[in-house]
Parts: sequence; C-alpha cells; structure tokens
Amino acid sequence: MAMELNKEITCFAPGRVNLIGEHTDYNGGHVFPCAIDMGITCDAGRRTDRRLRLYSADFPQDGVREYDLDAPIMQGCWSDYPISVIKTLAAFGYELETGADMVFSGNLPTGAGLSSSAAIEVLTGVTLRELFGLPLTDQLTAVIGQFAENRFIGVNCGIMDQFASAMGREDCAILLDSYTLSYEYAPLKGADIVIVDSGVKHSLASSEYNLRRQECESAAGQLGVKSLCSLTPDEFERRRHLITNETCLKRARHAVYENQRTISAVNALKRNELKAFGELMNESHFSLRDDYEVSCAELDVLADAARHVDGVYGSRMTGGGFGGCTVNLMVPDAVQPFTEAVTKAYKKRFGKEPVIYRVKASRGAGKIKM
Repeated sequence: MAMELNKEITCFAPGRVNLIGEHTDYNGGHVFPCAIDMGITCDAGRRTDRRLRLYSADFPQDGVREYDLDAPIMQGCWSDYPISVIKTLAAFGYELETGADMVFSGNLPTGAGLSSSAAIEVLTGVTLRELFGLPLTDQLTAVIGQFAENRFIGVNCGIMDQFASAMGREDCAILLDSYTLSYEYAPLKGADIVIVDSGVKHSLASSEYNLRRQECESAAGQLGVKSLCSLTPDEFERRRHLITNETCLKRARHAVYENQRTISAVNALKRNELKAFGELMNESHFSLRDDYEVSCAELDVLADAARHVDGVYGSRMTGGGFGGCTVNLMVPDAVQPFTEAVTKAYKKRFGKEPVIYRVKASRGAGKIKM
C-alpha cells in the first residue's frame, strides 16, 4: 500500500450491469439493472485535521491525492469522483467533522460500461456515512452520487447506475421507475449472466453522450411532454410527425420503445419466460445500434456471435455505449460454448480476445464486517 492510514472501517460498492432499459433513465422511463459481484473497496479512517488524502491501488501512478477539506479543488484525475461526492455532501448540508484518509481498490474495470464511476461515488458516500455517522439512506446516497456526477463531473447521467450500486439485492434485479424512483425486485432464476468486455474504452463525459440527452429533450419539447417515456408506443406513433428532425425522431423512438421493452421483459421474467426476455434483449441492441447509434463494430460482433450459440437467450450492449461490454443471458451449460464462440469471432475480426466475466446479482453497497 502506498499510503498508510489508521483504518477504522472497510466498505464495498458493486458495479452494475443493466439487463435491459438503456438510455431510458434520463428520459423518465424504466430500467432493469442488477448489482454484480465485482466492485470497489475502500479502507478509511478519520484524521485529526482538515486534510483529505486519497489513494487508489488501481491508479498507483497518480500517487496520493491531497486536499483541503474546506476547499477541495478538482484535480483532473480519478479522485475527482470521490471529491465530487464530498462537495455534494457539503451542498446538501452534510459537513464532515474532520478530514479522512481513504484507500480504494477493486476488480471493476474502468471504461467498460459496468459503472465504475457510480460505484466509487456510492462507495464514497457509504464510507463517509459509516465513518462520520451521517443520516443518509441508501436511496439518498444514490441521489447524492448522481448529483455529484451531473454537477461536478459534467456527465448528465440518470439515476440508474448509482441506484443499482446502492440498492442491489442478491439474486435479484431491480425494476426502477426513474421518474418516480419507485422500484421492485425481481428474482433472477434459471439463467447465468455473462459479461463480455470488448476492451474498447468509452468516455461518458464525451460530447456524444450529452448530445443524446439534448436530442431527447428537443424531441420531448416538440411532442409537448416532460419526458419521452411518459408516452406509450401508440401515443408516440400518433404524434411522431411533430418531431421535425430525423435524428431526434430516431432517438425518441428508441426511448419510447425501449421503455416498453423493459416493462414487457420483466413481465416475461416473472412468468419464467426466459426466451421471450432474451428476444427483447436482442431487440434492445438493434435499437441502440440503429436508432440511438451508440453501439460500435466490436459490440455488434460480440452480440451477433452470442445469438448464434444454442442456449443463449439474448445478448445486447450494456452501459452508455461507444465501447464497453455486452451482457448475455444463457442456460448454465451454454457458458463454455458461448465463451469459445465469441472469443473466436472477436479474435478473427479484431485480432484480440475479449475479457469474459461470469457474474452474479449481488447485494448493494455497505460496510464490510471486520
């Protein structure tokens, strides 16, 4: 460890994978993520002064990042994420009594679409809550994480990633209405979740992500609604002529139909109709590729190869897009032939092998008993 500290607690926050419902959370729609058994850990201890010292074992080249608790300044590296949460806590009226030492480490790849940024935001909130006795619920911790990313990081993300990391439940996914924050848990039975990392890094802070949100807001304005996902597909089809820009029309069509796909998919899961669930996952990928235009050649090759393997219910890109991972749902016996097929197809096309993770739906963030 490159930084010594008087460790008082250890906390953990998981990454997440979204089974279906992509780019609907900031459009007022439904999402269906689950926390996964990969994530980030933080060892932390209070200080007697007003200094903050942060270190990440995943970014050792950045060394120890030091801040004045009373005037923390963004430094343009990974530590901006925990600092953004600390600044948000202060804005929400939760002042820290003293400074703190925090050491982060984990097994969650960055830039892969598994919400490493949301995990570190939620982890920071949970760790400081436990360390200083802050009166934060898990749900408020998620809201603070989202606010931090919107306000201080500059990414206009929805609530899904932080909510899944904070509120995950073992062996369940979460159907979340991002407009009302009402939610329910749905058990995941009879299928394995496999994530395939394309190795293509993406940046959600890029202009393309925020542009998609602007295009959706433009379409909603022309349709005269507060959020696109307040419309059913039938209502959208009756009013789509009001959208004068073809690109905005495509973005809106994805959001409206993706919201309906998500609701239909969860209903299919409740009936244990995994084949129907998988078909909706496939449709989601096609819509993200063609209407929302956030896929890439690497993700398309991975998803297509997966769909040709017996026992695979469905495959789609997951996360913001422009790289990252696919999520795949399959019978347990299909994992080995699936792994061989997607590795072969990917290596043939791009000359390298993808990284494959077999994951389980996990509990949300919290303190680890020492």
